[in-house]
Amino acid sequence: MLSVGLTGGLASGKSFVSAALAELGCRVLHADIVGHEVLEPGGEAYAPAVTEFGREILNEDGTIDRRRLGAIVFASPEKLAKLNSFVHPAVFRREEEFMAAAHAADPQGIVVVEAAILVETGSYKKFDRLAVTICDRETQIRRAIKRDGLTQAEVEARLSRQLPAEELRKVADDVIDTSGTKGNTLAQVQEVYRAWRSLGQ
Repeated sequence: MLSVGLTGGLASGKSFVSAALAELGCRVLHADIVGHEVLEPGGEAYAPAVTEFGREILNEDGTIDRRRLGAIVFASPEKLAKLNSFVHPAVFRREEEFMAAAHAADPQGIVVVEAAILVETGSYKKFDRLAVTICDRETQIRRAIKRDGLTQAEVEARLSRQLPAEELRKVADDVIDTSGTKGNTLAQVQEVYRAWRSLGQ
């Protein structure tokens, strides 16, 4: 089995690329979705997060308001690190379980873990390959505002906490530039997928 980490900055096209890879037959895990799951009531990170950041991060139904929590942690590296200390171990455990199940089901397959901060955490090193999505900063900002309903200031605050594309490029095995049309991006995805398949021959 070939294991691939897929990462990139905010609104750089990771989800679009991972969906295309899934269509091609890769087994894909979205670590950011798993990160949300572990913060749901009963999830491994829920109680620690509420204890640390207070009940003001909760909605009326007891779920965590992720936008409110995000506003707190993205304004402070220390608070972000604290939240990550609750979330990351739980996410990593679920990733390992997913990869083990994928290997058991299809030893010749390709498993892709899509995550926002694989390089920052150093966890990219556990994969056979690292693929990075990039696009120009203006496109990132425009996409994030449209997709997430964030203000430009909120987007820029989040980008300031992430490694720039140039740094991600340095450790990437494969780079997919999503700045162009969807068709152009899909062509790059197909080329990368063919290369991965040839590695398993």
